Amino acid sequence: MARPRQTHPIHSPAMLASDAATVISVATHFRKLKFIATSFSELSIVGQRGYFQPHEEETIRHLQVSYWQARCALIEVVTSLHRESLANSAQRESLFLIAFAGAIVLIDAARFLRIQFQAHPVIREKLNEPEPNFGLPLGMYDTIQESLTRPLHIWHLYHAISYWQQQEPLFRQQATQDPQTRDLLTIVDERIQTLTVSLQEYASARMRLHSRQVWTSLRRDLVSQALYGLQKLAGDLAAQISVRPGHRPGLPPAIVEELRQLLLPGDVIISRRDYALTNYFLPGHWPHAALYLGDAVELERRGLATHTNFQSRWMNVVHCDSEEPKRVLEAMKDGVRIRSLRSPASTDSIVILRPQLSDKDVTEALARGMFHEGKQYDFGFDFTRSDRLVCTEVVYRAYEGVGGMAFRLTQRAGRMTLSADDLLAMGLSHQHFTIAAVYDRETDQKLVTETRAEQIVRTTIERSA
Repeated sequence: MARPRQTHPIHSPAMLASDAATVISVATHFRKLKFIATSFSELSIVGQRGYFQPHEEETIRHLQVSYWQARCALIEVVTSLHRESLANSAQRESLFLIAFAGAIVLIDAARFLRIQFQAHPVIREKLNEPEPNFGLPLGMYDTIQESLTRPLHIWHLYHAISYWQQQEPLFRQQATQDPQTRDLLTIVDERIQTLTVSLQEYASARMRLHSRQVWTSLRRDLVSQALYGLQKLAGDLAAQISVRPGHRPGLPPAIVEELRQLLLPGDVIISRRDYALTNYFLPGHWPHAALYLGDAVELERRGLATHTNFQSRWMNVVHCDSEEPKRVLEAMKDGVRIRSLRSPASTDSIVILRPQLSDKDVTEALARGMFHEGKQYDFGFDFTRSDRLVCTEVVYRAYEGVGGMAFRLTQRAGRMTLSADDLLAMGLSHQHFTIAAVYDRETDQKLVTETRAEQIVRTTIERSA
């Protein structure tokens, strides 16, 4: 009998900490992107020549993809915090600070692009070109820049800054006790002076707004108004991207229960969340991967509880979710973390890849993967360095070289990468992996195994080609 689905509140304290970590990580990443863009020595040469040479295009493409992916991670954080604030009044100040810092990073990064490249039409044209490998649509640079001058954008930013000024002493006090709050305040302090909206700008924006719906929607308490404004501002920055803000991904409970019985330690979980912003900037139909660890009993049986890479993390293995004992190692926008099976189960479709290795080799791979737990997410998709990892890189660094396993990296947007679709292609060709099961909600309402599973996976990849 399938157990009923158990759910946490939309945002537990751990999830708030995760959102704050994402904002802090992306802010750091944007600082690096600014440095790279500022030191792009070919800038004037490209303008004079009127076109990009291949190595120059790789540099600018990498900047573009890395920027859009990090930007969309922030937009997801800001919009989800607004939804949470509607049902959770107790934490709205904390929700606001995370969303405000995230929104400021978004605006600052967009304005930096304008300052850096507005006078360079050749580069602007390149940034407006689509990037099929990462799903970048046509005209993204212009869309972002146009959003900065919209009256509604100014209106919402004004209300957010007003609430920030009112609550700043409280946040300063909290920062003395909480390192994450201190880091968020640093982000705000570094950027707030360049983003202040004047009363004159606000009055002008107010005069240009005629929609009764806008006026009605903003008749609420200050923090709700500020959070609503940040959410709408993020929505402006995500213009022309098809999402469904109310969509909550999740596998049917019966499918989750089947997966719990089928999964083996070392399996690779490939998943897709429909309508997720970050889907648009990852190659292929299947954008995400996680490494399945099993539960504490299984890991202890393999001798991993006392392994060097597990020892300092063992309490998190045991206690990260009191209601779901199954664990995964997964890189998401807040970093590489031990999570419960609830995380990959909070998706719309899922594939299970099974490594063709001995138990001893799988145990070695799990230990190698755990070495990277706690690292930050790599919005730059650079597989040549291991201090930050993307989701598929966790799989790559766990398994590469174990039992003769080898992966072929593919160059995309100037970086060597391994996509989730690449992993599935290995499973379809029985190269080190096999496809153990698939649930694709558009194809079948059951968890499918064996030959039929391969057929479904192949169809989903071809459908997105």
